[in-house]
Amino acid sequence: MSSSESQPPQPPPPSDSAATISKKAAKKEAAKLEKLRRKQESALAATTATLSVDDDDPLAASYGDIPLVELQSKTAVDVNTWTRVEALDRSLENRTVLIRGRVQTIRPVAKKMAFLVVRENGYTVQCLLQTQPDLVSLQMVKFAAALSRESIVDIEGIVSVPDTLIKAATQQQVEIQVRKLYCVSRAVPTLPINIEDAARSEVEIEKALQEGEKLVRVNQDTRLNFRVLDLRTPANQGIFRIQSQVGNVFRQFLLSEGFIEIHTPKLIAGTSEGGAAVFRLNYKGQPACLAQSPQLHKQMSICGDLSRVFEIGPVFRAEDSNTHRHLCEFTGLDVEMEIKKHYFEVMDIVDKLFVSIFDSLNQNCKKELEAVRKQHPFEPLKYLRQTLRLTYEEGVQMLKDAGIEIEPFGDLNTEAERKLGQLVSEKYGTEFYILYRYPLAVRPFYTMPCYDNPKEYSNSFDVFIRGEEIISGAQRVHKPDLLEQRAEALGIDVKTISTYIDSFRYGAPLHGGFGVGLERVVMLFCGLNNIRKTSLYPRDPVRIVP
Repeated sequence: MSSSESQPPQPPPPSDSAATISKKAAKKEAAKLEKLRRKQESALAATTATLSVDDDDPLAASYGDIPLVELQSKTAVDVNTWTRVEALDRSLENRTVLIRGRVQTIRPVAKKMAFLVVRENGYTVQCLLQTQPDLVSLQMVKFAAALSRESIVDIEGIVSVPDTLIKAATQQQVEIQVRKLYCVSRAVPTLPINIEDAARSEVEIEKALQEGEKLVRVNQDTRLNFRVLDLRTPANQGIFRIQSQVGNVFRQFLLSEGFIEIHTPKLIAGTSEGGAAVFRLNYKGQPACLAQSPQLHKQMSICGDLSRVFEIGPVFRAEDSNTHRHLCEFTGLDVEMEIKKHYFEVMDIVDKLFVSIFDSLNQNCKKELEAVRKQHPFEPLKYLRQTLRLTYEEGVQMLKDAGIEIEPFGDLNTEAERKLGQLVSEKYGTEFYILYRYPLAVRPFYTMPCYDNPKEYSNSFDVFIRGEEIISGAQRVHKPDLLEQRAEALGIDVKTISTYIDSFRYGAPLHGGFGVGLERVVMLFCGLNNIRKTSLYPRDPVRIVP
């Protein structure tokens, strides 16, 4: 599950999953990448050696590779000297500007003219070099045409407004007439993947095939092997800016509700969830684990009278979950809070928090969402102003009415979750809802049993987006004796969590909380098919690099 609770192993992932590579194949791939790296370094050295500035050119000082000594923080300058590509518009017409960005495309036009499209943070502008006496030399145009794509350059030039819109750039109303061009950092001549190939949608590729044209398809493993290049595509730039916004709204909303941010240890003596899905290690001669969640310590913090706490931090799961939605390391968004009477108080926070997150993404990330949608088409998420709540029994009954039998005291599998999401969407018009009062047998040891049926049901809930679970939450057991009984029943060595249980012996408030997987929230909000697309550098059962 998302963060606070574990989930049983799932079936194999879709074909594009990086988790399908065997260890032997991964080792072979690593050797192949090393060979490519050496080849690229040799090519770069050879290319750089042949591109020296022509000393006979009277305009030689207006272009060339910047010497390393000038890039070693030799001289402090005013950063406001540079203009952001994003800020280039008609208001700057006839003004001289200095920009820095990557050379996205190079288009020579005979010997006397060349066009460069320069990119900075997802925004692009067309730059024109055309030979003119005392301004642009033939050698300068030649230097520009010989640059490698993705090299970083400084360009000084005059902003002009062409008669027609420039469709090849985001800044369509202006272009830059280049007067000076310097290479800050040169990329290798041949990139392992081209940005334009990595930015294509499946729809575009399939359409081209139908028309008899074969376009390059960059698969998931190749993308992850060269993640730094893959991250430069507009869709990925959008994904990780959206992810940043989710974390920002999560933090700001909770701070406004009286929560404080905490930072719990990731090295712990025993398991935080139970079961075998932990990364075990030797901690100075003592057995230890990487935390499966901050669960134990965030509860202990409540016992320390911090009242309302949250954390944004790494979570580690050693499960061999080779699926489209599981990772061995992900970012957990965790919350714990005192409650006065009922665990619905926790669900109330979930409701308001996620409606705020969705509203903020729709209002403040329009450009980013459009960039993602262009490569990975998806429909906007349907959600209600007041989040729908159904009991687990009601959910099971909806599935039963649709002809799907579910074990009444078991958990929902992936297929059942998706089907229920479809049924809820059709009946209630929402793709975001809460399912509560889960069977006790499928919840962690610290989950509070129901008052009216303590052997079969619990005061817990899951939250779903587009038919997939993103949140697990519950009221927690605050009685130490009951905690010990529940832990032992689930095979947990009580000695390894003795300090956790002891914290409840000194008087523990009623409390509850929940855990959210950040990557999964972004994946489902954007309708993506693989969580590796929303993890900066994914860690799954076979991937530990880059």
